[in-house]
Amino acid sequence: MRIVKKTHSCVRLEKDGSTLVIDPGGFSEPDAALGADAVLVTHEHPDHFDEGRLRAALEANPAAGIWTLRSVAAQLSAAFPGRVHTVGHGDTFTAAGFDVQVHGELHAVIHPDIPRITNVGYLVDGSLFHPGDALTVPDRPVDTLMLPVHAPWSKISEVIDYVREVRPRRAIDVHDAYLADIARPVYDRQIGGLGGAEHGRLAPGEARDL
Repeated sequence: MRIVKKTHSCVRLEKDGSTLVIDPGGFSEPDAALGADAVLVTHEHPDHFDEGRLRAALEANPAAGIWTLRSVAAQLSAAFPGRVHTVGHGDTFTAAGFDVQVHGELHAVIHPDIPRITNVGYLVDGSLFHPGDALTVPDRPVDTLMLPVHAPWSKISEVIDYVREVRPRRAIDVHDAYLADIARPVYDRQIGGLGGAEHGRLAPGEARDL
């Protein structure tokens, strides 16, 4: 499986000629979802879910489908009958040849006064886990953790402890558009030194074979 990092929380996974895209939101490139055979969306916040990008992807590929939670599916299902699938914690499915398991139920707490919304994470091919906006720990081993490194709802000690709890072989940064370049070496040093796993980041457009 090959991963191509897009801006912020969006990643493209490629395997055997098929492409799966996770979270092509408003911070990602306008064409982030184009060419996808399947798209997974973790939750409804606009940096993860952009309706225009998803509509363009489904219109460009009549065989493409979307798997997501109810709040997102409700905004697209009428326009694409049979192609938008609602999933929740504990579900398993196959999308474009990728085996996917759904983990998690709620977005991380931003502030006690802000109601929590639904958020799901996706474990792909029993190997790569993208948690969306939550520090969900799957109940099975994870080889590659897509690590939400910087967000309004987190601090670096929580990010480090999350890597320690998941215990992946490697952690690769996502949710990084808020992080200034001047601060990246600090995060790299602390997460890499304290997390207990190989830690790295990919620039938008950079690829890596897993």
